[in-house]
Amino acid sequence: MLDINQIVKTFNPGTITEKVALSGADLHLQEGDFVTIIGGNGAGKSTLLNAVAGVFSVDRGSIMIDGNDVTNLPEYRRATFLGRVFQDPMTGTAATMTIEENMALAMRRGEHRSPFRWGISSKEKKMYRDELARLGLGLEDRMSARVGLLSGGQRQALTLLMATLKKPKLLLLDEHTAALDPKTAAKVLHLTRDLVRDHHLTALMVTHNMKDALQYGNRIVMMHEGKVIVDVNRETKSMLRVEDLLAMFEHTSGAALDNDRMLLG
Repeated sequence: MLDINQIVKTFNPGTITEKVALSGADLHLQEGDFVTIIGGNGAGKSTLLNAVAGVFSVDRGSIMIDGNDVTNLPEYRRATFLGRVFQDPMTGTAATMTIEENMALAMRRGEHRSPFRWGISSKEKKMYRDELARLGLGLEDRMSARVGLLSGGQRQALTLLMATLKKPKLLLLDEHTAALDPKTAAKVLHLTRDLVRDHHLTALMVTHNMKDALQYGNRIVMMHEGKVIVDVNRETKSMLRVEDLLAMFEHTSGAALDNDRMLLG
């Protein structure tokens, strides 16, 4: 479903700030895979997601989504395939618009018409209300409230819901619980699992929390120096502990993990 083949990306080539961010990364997801990505600082995790999303073009290699070669497509052309949730809860929603207006924007993304030209129908409102109810946050009773009045956790849950409304081919989650308190982060992760399962989505989730990497998804991918160095399947993953992941990383990369957030998590 997702085929990343030997992609390379160097930022600021030929300058003193040159940085090789991806150095021949390979990754292949089947439909329905929920893959967590872990790795040290600068391993290329977020860069890999940005490459898939089309935030920048890659220097070499190819990216296929559901059989479509998107390697040279601009970001807006890839949006029809993707749903994405960022680390910052404020990124995925429009603060000055209401909850139902934000959901209408998400639902009508990619359509060749103004999102509000004909308003929001009663049928749409009912659908949005039903979807919001599954969050368990009471937002279905606040659909006319401006999103800027919501807490960070509420906004991130709403962003996640919006990202999955049109059932994207691929859901990209870039440390989407890192800015939340532990209790709220756990709730958003449970919601993530339920949405991925119920909508039969394919998902790629970057996390610094090894316990979350072990608990969620059916595969774990480790990155180091811009490439995938370990790909753990469901059967092996179910038998691992955090200590095993650390040992696996050190054995494969030849270096100890240097990410305090991962070690403390």
